[in-house]
Amino acid sequence: MKKDLHPKYFKATVTCSTCGNTFETGSTQESIKVDTCSNCHPFYTGRQRFASAAGRVEKFKQKYSK
Repeated sequence: MKKDLHPKYFKATVTCSTCGNTFETGSTQESIKVDTCSNCHPFYTGRQRFASAAGRVEKFKQKYSK
C-alpha cells in the first residue's frame, strides 16, 4: 500500500447536543457532535406524534373551496 494515502482512523466520541448522551465509534474525526441521537429521537423513544391526515385534507378543502 502507498504511504499517506488513507486518512487516519480514530476512536471517536459522539456527543448529542440535545440530551448530552455520549458514545464511541470509529471515524476519521476525533469527536463528532450531533443534533439528535437514538437516545432522544422521537422515533426511537416512542414519543412520536402523528399528524392527522384527514384533518389536513379538510383544512385544505375549506381554505381553497369556492
